[in-house]
Amino acid sequence: YLKVNPGAQEEWRTTQKLKSDPRITALGSFLRKTSLDELPQIWNVLCADMSLVGPRPMLVNQKYFYPGTDYYKLRPGISGNWQVSLRNESTFADRAAYDRHYNLALSLKEDMRILKDTVHVVLRATGY
Repeated sequence: YLKVNPGAQEEWRTTQKLKSDPRITALGSFLRKTSLDELPQIWNVLCADMSLVGPRPMLVNQKYFYPGTDYYKLRPGISGNWQVSLRNESTFADRAAYDRHYNLALSLKEDMRILKDTVHVVLRATGY
């Protein structure tokens, strides 16, 4: 799909996701829209591999968005600043900036704000 669709290639390059991803079924679309597709990651939280709040885990090919080592010191999270801010409208570089900000503003108060905002995002069902 990406190889034959230049518009999709550009969208993937900047956001690392597609609004109209043909691989997503109707059920998958519902799960993504409501953020319920993140629920299996609760297992990773219970195993202490992830946190409820933190930077999103990244793929190896996304490392160039995260220069330095600060990102790698943080436990990845299910929710974070970019998920509760401009979630669908941000570029991947914006997401990396949100993660850097999270690292600088690390506090229980910030985590509680993000968790509260996460509930609102899930209830609004604005994902894709």
